Amino acid sequence: MIIDKQTIHKVADLARIAVKEEEIDALIPDMNKILTFMEKLNELDTKGVEPLVYMNAEENVWREDEVKQEISVADGLKNSALHNEAFFLVPKIIEK
Repeated sequence: MIIDKQTIHKVADLARIAVKEEEIDALIPDMNKILTFMEKLNELDTKGVEPLVYMNAEENVWREDEVKQEISVADGLKNSALHNEAFFLVPKIIEK
């Protein structure tokens, strides 16, 4: 497949990006190089190759979800600018 100006405009439209007319001449050879590389990858024999989901075979080690009181409410609030006895006070950002 050869990339031309029409293809650049179509891809830009599908991607919802603005491409200036003077940028198109620089994009055509770059996109053609990418497609040439992808065609080379399609020539590889991938029979027997498992699909890669993760980069390594390690499995995540989960821990139990335990509720702990790490710091007190007073310690958590002592460095805040505005607070009452139990909560941070922040400016209202949602209007009705």
